[in-house]
Amino acid sequence: MSDATSTHTGMTERLTELADGERICMMTTVDPAGTLVSRPMAHQKVTDVAELWFFAERDSRKVAHIRANCHVSLTMASSDTWISIDGTAEVVEDTAKAKELWNPWVEAWMPQGPEDPSVVLLKVTGSSGEYWDTPGSRISSALSLVKAKVTGERYDGGENERVQL
Repeated sequence: MSDATSTHTGMTERLTELADGERICMMTTVDPAGTLVSRPMAHQKVTDVAELWFFAERDSRKVAHIRANCHVSLTMASSDTWISIDGTAEVVEDTAKAKELWNPWVEAWMPQGPEDPSVVLLKVTGSSGEYWDTPGSRISSALSLVKAKVTGERYDGGENERVQL
């Protein structure tokens, strides 16, 4: 494996690890008028090939948007990590997969259960992503900012990588 391949694999693994650590994201779809529409979604699983799984109701606007235009964007954030994933979404009707991913969190939103015909899965396959990660606490980030101000050197806010998936 070349250094470039090794580095790319490492960045992809890091993006996957960071995304898996963030439960909620904003999923942005495109409506029929071409307007971007974002809503919070809880992913159920992130695979090592940059696939994220979500539950949705068959008759929801997000499902209609994805059926008309599969291009989506996912954004995730915490106090020290920010992630953006560009990709395509597809509506998946797979009761076995729905049962595999089902959990109390989903049941709170969809009490009808994974076998109900109104329940579908959304699989988002990332094509590219970018992450910003500032390991450590807010205190260490604050100290880094102070150091940059005192020394006049540019703030090194941590790790930032763009990844083709």
